[in-house]
Amino acid sequence: MKRWVASTCMVFLLLTPVVFVSGAPDTDPAHWPQWRGPFFNGMARTAAPVEWSETKNTKWKVAIPGRGFSTPVIWGERIFLTTAVPTGKTVQPESAPPAGEQNAGGGGQRRGNPNGGSGAGEEHKFIVMCLDRKTGKTLWERVAKMTTPHEGYHRVYGSFASNSPVTDGKFVYAAFGSRGVYCYDMGGKLIWEKDLGVRMRMRNQFGEGGAPTLDGNRLILNFDQENGSFIVALDKRNGKEMWRVGRDEISAWSTPLVIDYKNRKQIVVSATNKVRAYDPENGKVIWECAGLGVNVIPAPVRQNDMVYLMSGFRDPKLMAVRLGREGDLSNTDSVVWSQTRGTSYTASPVLDDNKLYALTDSGMLSCFNATTGQPYYHQKRLPQPDNFKASPIGAGGMLYLASESGVVTIVKMGEQFEVVATNTFEDQIFVASPLVAAGELFLRSTTHLFCVSGGNV
Repeated sequence: MKRWVASTCMVFLLLTPVVFVSGAPDTDPAHWPQWRGPFFNGMARTAAPVEWSETKNTKWKVAIPGRGFSTPVIWGERIFLTTAVPTGKTVQPESAPPAGEQNAGGGGQRRGNPNGGSGAGEEHKFIVMCLDRKTGKTLWERVAKMTTPHEGYHRVYGSFASNSPVTDGKFVYAAFGSRGVYCYDMGGKLIWEKDLGVRMRMRNQFGEGGAPTLDGNRLILNFDQENGSFIVALDKRNGKEMWRVGRDEISAWSTPLVIDYKNRKQIVVSATNKVRAYDPENGKVIWECAGLGVNVIPAPVRQNDMVYLMSGFRDPKLMAVRLGREGDLSNTDSVVWSQTRGTSYTASPVLDDNKLYALTDSGMLSCFNATTGQPYYHQKRLPQPDNFKASPIGAGGMLYLASESGVVTIVKMGEQFEVVATNTFEDQIFVASPLVAAGELFLRSTTHLFCVSGGNV
């Protein structure tokens, strides 16, 4: 999830460079190595089941301890996920910087909201888990840290484990934001850990989120908060800091996208003041562009020479920016097109076959022509009114849309809006995003992880 208010975010290590960038994903269909899948566009390599229930095509269902809205990742027969389990103790919380203190550039104002601040004052165990993909049995479980967080999270959509992990098949990286970054080998041995010296102050205490991104030997993590926002690159082999750059931004939960355009890599990060693209070698800004609203959550996606950015709260915007230029691209013809209706607040888009799919929190689905921005269909209501925080995924020509009430709506991908099926797991709440590996569908609810197998088209 990857996730709102932190519904979705992660980290890792390896001696041989592995690059999860658009156009160069791992080729094995049994791998879902990062939050938005092998292509970082929400698309799976294989088809997935379209029909299931508690008693039909559900291969296994296992309870997950604690609370965590991170989307699991999969490598072969291993599933990795994070969670936070309260110990039942009330302990002095981690120290937080005074309001208004600047850590590394950026700044903002504190705000109040009755939904924020849950979990504050409770000691938690921050846990990384590895499960067997075939059976759901726990292979290992590690307590990365035990502490009392200095801030809470959104009482409905937040958790202390909203950052999804990431893996390269030899190591798994888990990021808990203010609680540090941890690298384990596939057997659960701790390789390194890193405290980045930050105690994030998030808008309304909505919680932390946004997944890390891997580029070669670099692990990229973004920390957009009310004060002292920054982006940092760690050496995935040992956790050492390679560079850190301050950002003039307030709270956001978007995950960085690493792309390779004309043999030049860029790290694209969506945010409120400006979208920025950084040079992975040194953190220098390549280009920037204003235009999004506040509380930016959806991750960028890329197709050919264009990158797509989106926000859905206050001044919503979906815009397509053409790659190739440097400097400030705001209000230039590099912004090829934009839309202000039908944009996602929480969910990241799916991009495939020149079609971009955006889902609103209230369950309105739109499909845009990625080249022109014109809608093939616009704000089509799903059959069952519901709330959606999980990001959709695409598999086998189908979109999978998981809701808060345990309903997954399946819509055929294409120019026409067509609902194919709806499937329900009773008494479940989906905030983490679905994922697909080896033709099986995995769904993490607030309490359980499901494996759906069979019933494919």
